[in-house]
Amino acid sequence: MYKLDRPLSNITLKTISETTNVSLTTVSRVLNGVSKKFRISAETEAKVLEAANRLGYIPNQTAINLRLKKSFSIGLVIPSLANPFFSTIASIVNQALHAKGYSVLVTDCDEEEKTEVASVKSLAARNIDGMIIIPSGKDKKHLEALYKQKIPVVFIDRYFKELPISYVATNHYEGAFNLVNYLIENGHQKIACIQGTHHVLPNMERVRGYKEAMAYNNFPEFYIGGSSFTFEDGYLETKLLLQRQEKPTAILTLSDTILLGCLKALSEDGFNIPEDISLTTFDNSVYLDYLSCPVTSISQPIADIAQIAIRLLLDKIDAKTIDSEAMPKQEKILITPTIIHRKSVRKLN
Repeated sequence: MYKLDRPLSNITLKTISETTNVSLTTVSRVLNGVSKKFRISAETEAKVLEAANRLGYIPNQTAINLRLKKSFSIGLVIPSLANPFFSTIASIVNQALHAKGYSVLVTDCDEEEKTEVASVKSLAARNIDGMIIIPSGKDKKHLEALYKQKIPVVFIDRYFKELPISYVATNHYEGAFNLVNYLIENGHQKIACIQGTHHVLPNMERVRGYKEAMAYNNFPEFYIGGSSFTFEDGYLETKLLLQRQEKPTAILTLSDTILLGCLKALSEDGFNIPEDISLTTFDNSVYLDYLSCPVTSISQPIADIAQIAIRLLLDKIDAKTIDSEAMPKQEKILITPTIIHRKSVRKLN
């Protein structure tokens, strides 16, 4: 029997070959899972696998990556993990990719454009296989550079229409339009909109949905305020809104983080929902059902969006492995959201 004269950390294919008296080539084929292809007997395969397990053989991942032309690592760039919507996406993406053998490098940009630019450049320098990005800023140069470098990328939720990069998102315009229309059907005309970060596409599309739904029903825009998807901004904007002489009969907040601030302001000023003011939101976090008055919302199919994005990205990675010179194909996927009816909308007519 072959005796080990080296530490377990140095166990190699040659060690297993010498231990089992099986050729180095056969050992390599067994451990690469191609025994049947090369007609290696079940007995030999079992002997090699048993020895590898007993000796504590650890494959050289770097060598495997070089052979397969993959690093098996994915970059995930998130605007803010403090936002439940983004943290849920991060969790789903992380778990799904880990199950497929990928490590995920997560970056929280705290909604800072400079952090995003630096993070994307850093990830690209690591020779990762691809990225899933939810952009935070207006700058597109660093994202356009990824496309030119033929790095597979998929946007989730936020995207740039002018860039030839694939994206998967909710149809934000349709969701906001339908929600405002629902309020109007319930007799509301004085509908206030508290928006988020002005330059990000979901906000622009949701505001457009609000404006066009009001115009479609021949009502003027009652109020549009706000500047960020934060609890603090939702609170301040609602406080300002409630100082107006003409009060709204309904409020549309464009995210659940804004909603929480809005709820605090309404409570402090003695407004009851829906008796005094009806309230709706966009995102559908799980806690909406547990509020003292459950809030009607637009539900984004987060799991579907994340899973589709992962599928697109892995397909792009495989395509690049086959043809490294091919430019990434763009897919544009918008998913129709649904209204979750709860108790926060009062019928006026």
